[in-house]
Amino acid sequence: MKLTKEEQEMLSGKQGNAVKKSMEILTALGDIFGAERLIDVKSVQIAGVSYHNLEEAGLEFLEEMAKDGKAKVFTTLNPAGMDLKEWQKLGISPEFAEKQLKVIEAFSKMGVKTTCTCTPYLIGNRPKKGDHIAWSESSAVCFANSVLGAYTNREGGPSAIASALTGKTPEFDLHLDKNRQAQVIVEVKTPLKTLTDWGALGHAIGEKAGKKIALITGVKKADEDSLKIFSASIATYAGAAIFHIEGITPNKTVKPKERIEIAAQDLAKSKAFLTDASEVDIIAVGCPHCSLAEMETIAKALEGKKVKKEFWICVSREIKDKAAEKGFVKKIEASGAKIACDTCMAVAPLKGRFKGLATNSAKAIFYGRGKNSFKTIFCDLDKCIEEATR
Repeated sequence: MKLTKEEQEMLSGKQGNAVKKSMEILTALGDIFGAERLIDVKSVQIAGVSYHNLEEAGLEFLEEMAKDGKAKVFTTLNPAGMDLKEWQKLGISPEFAEKQLKVIEAFSKMGVKTTCTCTPYLIGNRPKKGDHIAWSESSAVCFANSVLGAYTNREGGPSAIASALTGKTPEFDLHLDKNRQAQVIVEVKTPLKTLTDWGALGHAIGEKAGKKIALITGVKKADEDSLKIFSASIATYAGAAIFHIEGITPNKTVKPKERIEIAAQDLAKSKAFLTDASEVDIIAVGCPHCSLAEMETIAKALEGKKVKKEFWICVSREIKDKAAEKGFVKKIEASGAKIACDTCMAVAPLKGRFKGLATNSAKAIFYGRGKNSFKTIFCDLDKCIEEATR
């Protein structure tokens, strides 16, 4: 790669050890993927925040980078392994909490905004169309590329940290328009009425189209919550970092020749695949983190009811604060449900604590089965609440 004078100085160590290590990471990536140069990024989002995933080696790396590394662009974090303020109510051990707080402290020393959410675009880290960014979390990457029209690869934790400390990323893959074009038309032949329909659609596309970039037709409307949960599902089950929906998403794309259809029976098949339990002992929603509109819907649905099983509503702290101002939090907590800030069912240490999970998130089912050996029920929000209160 061709480096500017400033970039060469960063690589030589003139701006400190953390920046030097960061440049080594970025130039190695650039060389591997054939990038010609580094480009500036407007923001960064870092995954690999939960101590459950990082463990001691990851914490040591962060503490080393925090000795002299400072973020040069606006940077936020993915969910941690616990609610950073009320971790005890979620059954987190003091030992785990101590380690998790050290992780957050290291990021804070680097000047990272310790907002722990997979939906940074809901709390101020919302890039504009055409912005180049360096984000890590798969659903957020997919949403940013597809719905917002930003440009980002799916960064690993270390490469995202490197971009935060340098303000740079190698220019390759989805930073180039030629790599963002659709490869298959997906004609949706059935209405998408609920969030679980959108979650099932992501799984169905993965089953039929694999990792090909989809141009989706036949969808007449989509609100942001639908696109949020679809981004998570198609990223999880199709490995997608970008998609196009005709008439809805902003990016221009060629129309490929290959075509597949998704019918009602395909969604039903995906929903059946995502359910393999008859009984559950935890219900969780908010993967990706709930929006303010979802918090309102949940509050109204729980009003006057009492939950009889563990029930988590996962949300960013900023959205919880807004929900509290509107009275939604009071109604939710009056039911006995637990609002889990900063974390979610996909990254918290839950293995062995529960056996079965009910959720409206296809992504949460993937991680619940894979990381926690849960049996699962995939169902709409009203069914989740019914499961929690019966």
